[in-house]
Amino acid sequence: MFQWLNQTKETETYERVPEHVAIIMDGNGRWAKKRGLPRIMGHREGMKSIREVVRVANELGIRSLTLYAFSTENWTRPEEEVNFLMKLPAQFLESDLKELDAQNVKVEVAGEVSRLPHFTREAVEQAKLDTQHNTGLRLIFALNYGGRDELVQVMQKLGAQVQAGTLSPDAITPETIERELMTGSVTDVDFVIRTSGEQRLSNFLLWQAAYAEFYFTDVLWPEFRRDAFLAAIEDYNQRTRRFGGV
Repeated sequence: MFQWLNQTKETETYERVPEHVAIIMDGNGRWAKKRGLPRIMGHREGMKSIREVVRVANELGIRSLTLYAFSTENWTRPEEEVNFLMKLPAQFLESDLKELDAQNVKVEVAGEVSRLPHFTREAVEQAKLDTQHNTGLRLIFALNYGGRDELVQVMQKLGAQVQAGTLSPDAITPETIERELMTGSVTDVDFVIRTSGEQRLSNFLLWQAAYAEFYFTDVLWPEFRRDAFLAAIEDYNQRTRRFGGV
């Protein structure tokens, strides 16, 4: 469970807090391997980091937090690991949904959820329903998500509208595309964090992260807790964002 109400540390203040943070939670398997444990134990330990990061994001006033929980490419992993990963969202939401709701967190999902097992779909749909009216942090789980797949689906939808004569090709704008994205009305990503030392986007939020700042850390995801997250936010505060200008 979250320990929202028992924090002894004061919330840090920063000149600039990113409105939308997206995290590629990498390194669970390596964390487990270093300890001679099965890979699934790394994923279980990584749930604790999710709790910690959500708590801190809420404290800081971050508006949206998107977590790359399962990509369209992750289906190629060993069956045992995939099955375990499919159970994690339900376990997390079962244990923490009431507290998330109490803290005004709105749970959302981005990805092709139709392919997910029924128990995973039921858990996320219930979480979305229970928190739909909350106005605080938007917690978006990217489940069975791929940036290229997302853009293909957008093109297919817009192409069908053009073919039906309800949309002119000249009327397609960035705003038109954004309305069809899986992330819905969420703002563009300001800050992408990737743990474990890897330095690539891995098909994550390709459109939404067009002008994001990137932060790569060697810290493995199961060890990415409060101090590591605050170090990333501190680094963000040292950046100058120009959006293609000078």
